[in-house]
Amino acid sequence: MGQPNPVAVLDKAVAILRSVAEEPATLAELVARTGLPRATAHRLAVALEGHGLVRRSDAGAWEPGPTLAELGRGGTDLAEIAGRHLVALRDASGESAQFYVRDGATRVCIAAAERASGLRDTVPVGARLPMTAGSAAHALLAFTPVEEVNRLLPNASFTARTLLEVRRRGWAHSIAEREPGVASLSAPVRDGAGTVLGAVSISGPVERLGRRPGPHVIGAVLDAAVAIGRAAR
Repeated sequence: MGQPNPVAVLDKAVAILRSVAEEPATLAELVARTGLPRATAHRLAVALEGHGLVRRSDAGAWEPGPTLAELGRGGTDLAEIAGRHLVALRDASGESAQFYVRDGATRVCIAAAERASGLRDTVPVGARLPMTAGSAAHALLAFTPVEEVNRLLPNASFTARTLLEVRRRGWAHSIAEREPGVASLSAPVRDGAGTVLGAVSISGPVERLGRRPGPHVIGAVLDAAVAIGRAAR
């Protein structure tokens, strides 16, 4: 059996991107507009969604995703914007601060501000971490279409109820999910259209960050999320 033609696959993916750029599309509309078989259109749309190139609207239609906007800005602006605000967050919270974007089943740290001294949780820029553990994963997955979430939950350190709570309160907290003795607190960052661009996070020893974060540190993370989102518009 011959191997799939990668150029043909790319052409089909671009057809889907062009279609949703013109107007949000359900699966049936994608099939009608592109002429692709239903299974092919669904498979490619889900793959594009995993990379943030398309996303689901509240009505369930696919539309352009946050990665397209980021690429359109040159790809580095978001990291630069986040980096500036992470310094303020680190100073306000006393903990290392990071900014993550989702890439399929992983999250990538694209900006960080490390605590200068003492015990700290160091996450280098460029590090890939799983979407199955840690508060940043909670913050990103809480606003991801349910079918994507369901594929990851069987291997996750948290449950669907955890994500519902994140949606309700707007922030996420985890203890020793990614690494023993480390706690983290995260919040989703949204652009002007409400699209989740990434997650801002602080992390440090459980003994210092606490098993129940206080209002001050929660407020600092939420303020940073708002500030980054506004600056990225």
